Amino acid sequence: MMKKLIYMVASLAFLTACHSTTTTANKVESTQTAATTEQTTVTTQKSNGEADLSLGIQMVVNKKHKLPADYNPGENPIAGEKVRELIQKMQELGFSISNQYSGFRSYEYQTQLYQNYVNKDGKEAADTYSARPGYSEHQTGLAFDILNGAGGLLGENPQDEKAIEWLHSHAHEYGFIVRFQEGKEAITGYQAEAWHLRYVGDIAEKIYTSKQTLEEYMGVEGGNYAD
Repeated sequence: MMKKLIYMVASLAFLTACHSTTTTANKVESTQTAATTEQTTVTTQKSNGEADLSLGIQMVVNKKHKLPADYNPGENPIAGEKVRELIQKMQELGFSISNQYSGFRSYEYQTQLYQNYVNKDGKEAADTYSARPGYSEHQTGLAFDILNGAGGLLGENPQDEKAIEWLHSHAHEYGFIVRFQEGKEAITGYQAEAWHLRYVGDIAEKIYTSKQTLEEYMGVEGGNYAD
């Protein structure tokens, strides 16, 4: 009788353990399935060809993610204030930097600008340094081209070298990243531009220290146009 009782208790314990293991396994599988579904959704959202405007100042606009033609926010006021602070600081340090900069561009303006470059250099060449309408960061009001004291793009003059070094080392302190980095052309889709800053706010320092592009940091597809 005692042996039967011990056998029954042992059997019950074994069945309970098996049920618990099965339940745990089911929970893990369910969690993994949910995670996979969530990841698939995120990937789809990031690869649908449209810039995610809900990300605000951290949105990614590139050759794979387009802005609507009627997106016309003007210059972001905080970004504009920060770029003027940065310019003032550079001037105080003795760098030859213009008070002017190239900031917000409307869809219509970018259309004209891009076409001028196509007429001058051809479409293939223009695509390496100018964005097609709807694909320009300048349309977000968050991108700025810094100009040297002569009014040219910073870096066009060999004398800009020291200013560029300072800018690239301190832009993140003002919430900016150097958007198109040397050696990252295959990811950003554009040739390196020492003068082109993009305002991203608080994450600027993390992107700077990571040495990543905005695409890499945000996990968003980059590269060339689909066509």
